[in-house]
Amino acid sequence: MNPKKSIIERLTMPHEPFEPLPWGTRTFIMGIINITPDSFSGDGLMGKEAVIDAALRQAERFLHDGADILDIGGESTRPGAALVSQDEELARVIPVIEAIIGNFPSLCISIDTYKAEVARKALQAGARWVNDIWGLKADPKLAEVVAEFDATLVLMHNRLMSGNAELQARLGGRYVDSHYEDLMGEIGGEFMESIGLAKEKGVSDKNIILDPGIGFGKTVSQNLEILDRLDEFKNLGYPLLVGPSRKSFIGYTLDLPPDERVEGTAAAVALSIAHGADIIRVHDVGVMARVARMTDAIVRRGGNKK
Repeated sequence: MNPKKSIIERLTMPHEPFEPLPWGTRTFIMGIINITPDSFSGDGLMGKEAVIDAALRQAERFLHDGADILDIGGESTRPGAALVSQDEELARVIPVIEAIIGNFPSLCISIDTYKAEVARKALQAGARWVNDIWGLKADPKLAEVVAEFDATLVLMHNRLMSGNAELQARLGGRYVDSHYEDLMGEIGGEFMESIGLAKEKGVSDKNIILDPGIGFGKTVSQNLEILDRLDEFKNLGYPLLVGPSRKSFIGYTLDLPPDERVEGTAAAVALSIAHGADIIRVHDVGVMARVARMTDAIVRRGGNKK
């Protein structure tokens, strides 16, 4: 790749500095860049080739295909994945963030981490969002870092030890006995706990986004119910991010491995948008950007209709 010849760089370089997204005007696309060797979806960049070069090519392709945000993560979150130390996570993600920002300075980069120090270094390197899969319940200091940088914070719902994970070689891991008395009510209540932790440390309301955590401590049927009732979370008053891409609830529903779940992901993405999603987090950016545009044309007729 020659960054000086990149069509994407020529498109992005003249842009004004990043502004908050205009919620309600359309669905925004978050493209996933996994700097891991063990991603459940098989798209981790480590061990395949020069990581930074691979990440730059993926970033350029995602931008060309319609991504608005790139979400960079250095630790797999699949059931049974090995934990990654802070130092190892920093070594994986910071050089990639620096390289992408160096080539595409107007890009919105999200760091997928729950560790405060990783978030700090990523924000110093040019990231603008922090995507916390534990909703501040793993490292409460993360909220202080987000507030210090006036960054955007994605609070994902994720219950510790909420169910046993069952692993099948072809279909991957799923949770089989996660128990909720009131699925949507309990998730909503736990969202409010995370929001409280954020605001207590000075995170602005305008910088908070909620993610119901599809696939995290929820059974296949619970994931399906959340997508069908997603609009109930709009009452909390925050933008919604949904990440159904290639998840095991699709695989177990369709009996398909991760690399054959594009149609199932498309159905989940379209339904999520119809029920209020503002952002979709996906692996197959080009395909899902088209699904989002088509769904927007149906559900947002006449302006900011949702």
